[in-house]
Amino acid sequence: MRAAIYPGSFDPVTFGHIDVIERSSKLVDQLIVGVLNNNTKSPLFSVDERVNMLKEATKDFGNVEIISFSGLLVDFAQSHNIHILVRGLRAITDFEFELQMAQTNRIINPDIDTIFLTTNLQYAYLSSSNVKEVAMYNGDISHFVPGFVINKVYEKFGIPKR
Repeated sequence: MRAAIYPGSFDPVTFGHIDVIERSSKLVDQLIVGVLNNNTKSPLFSVDERVNMLKEATKDFGNVEIISFSGLLVDFAQSHNIHILVRGLRAITDFEFELQMAQTNRIINPDIDTIFLTTNLQYAYLSSSNVKEVAMYNGDISHFVPGFVINKVYEKFGIPKR
């Protein structure tokens, strides 16, 4: 069975993330979406909230599993006997960082390969940070995230439901 991990913080999950999940799930038999619990950052949503949002967003993808992890991605991959990582690229600026991470992961574990998927042009500008910034000022985020995520984001900023 060919399996891969698509890691990220997903704070919150966006249409861009879902696009990469859907497309990469068609390339493998099993796709684990690894939700990073990074203690050095202050995410808007808890890891459990992000896992639950991703489960809802991917409920129609039969071969996708959502699992949280902390620590090194290569250790998480090894613990699940997975040798393929999937990373989404929006722009050339993403590539430099992602290439460094892929090379670092490969040095740590030579059995790990990284596959890069360019995002759909429709989402090339989109990031979770952009979503949070627009929402913080009560802007319309309906073009960026699934409907069930919208009020969750606004709620975190103390903005009444729309």
